[in-house]
Amino acid sequence: MADSVPANQVKKIVFACEAGMGTSLLGASQLKKKLRQAELSVEVVNSPVHSIPQDAQVVLAHEILANLAREKAPWAVVISFENFVGNPMYDKIVQALGDNVDIIASK
Repeated sequence: MADSVPANQVKKIVFACEAGMGTSLLGASQLKKKLRQAELSVEVVNSPVHSIPQDAQVVLAHEILANLAREKAPWAVVISFENFVGNPMYDKIVQALGDNVDIIASK
């Protein structure tokens, strides 16, 4: 499991959920909007947790699926969270990318 990744190496962020359609699509849309507003160019996609793309540097997964995401994507920094909607984690990620500091995995 990756513990951190330098912000300048983050090219793709993946929202992983059970089926990769509903809640992960919602979360991905919210993060994309915040990145656009900050004028940051990072690809954000949604995916089923069982098929996380290998070119993802950061994976965001609900706390229930976080361990599975770590198992399926050991090369990526996995950040777990409780809510997809209005999550302050999105702002923290945007801030870290804008400030060019490491993105840290949650435990």
